[in-house]
Amino acid sequence: MGNPDPEFLAGGGLARDAYEFAAAAHAGQQRKGGDSPYIAHPTEVARLLDAEGVADDELIAATFLHDVVEDTDHSIEEIQQRFGPEVGVIVAAMTEDASVEPYEARKERHRDQVEAAGRRPALIYAADKLANLRDMRTRYAAEGEAVAAKFNAPIDVRVRLWRGDAEMVARLAPDLDILTALRSELDAFDAERTTTA
Repeated sequence: MGNPDPEFLAGGGLARDAYEFAAAAHAGQQRKGGDSPYIAHPTEVARLLDAEGVADDELIAATFLHDVVEDTDHSIEEIQQRFGPEVGVIVAAMTEDASVEPYEARKERHRDQVEAAGRRPALIYAADKLANLRDMRTRYAAEGEAVAAKFNAPIDVRVRLWRGDAEMVARLAPDLDILTALRSELDAFDAERTTTA
């Protein structure tokens, strides 16, 4: 496979199966604007949830799979059959409707979809946003505002969406350390961008 196993995956089980499935599904894909293998992203999201202590085997499995339907040829039905209905429901909640345009409307619709699905998808959603924001900050430090050209929206739009995401997560999981980290990262990013403007 070429990817080191995440250190928090011990033995077999549903989460390991999901990791291996996702690694194979995303094989050859890279993170947008970078050169790391795509599987590094769901692995980082799963690592955040594992560290938070809120995730069971099904939630970690869904975390590894959260972009599979959106970014590969696999279907929700396939995920449900292979990993069970609970994982399927979470992955479905985490899958954007690509037909919704423009970008900001699609992201807002997806946020509403996650909120309607409840706390468990919102946990993955929060960790996903935190991982994406940290990635954006690292790239911004190296490239400045030019980094926006590698993504689907201006940085201001993404920051505004992330703030809305944090508000939604606060309604479902106000006690989440990941939420506190997301807000802190947003404030730090705003400060960095103000300083370099």
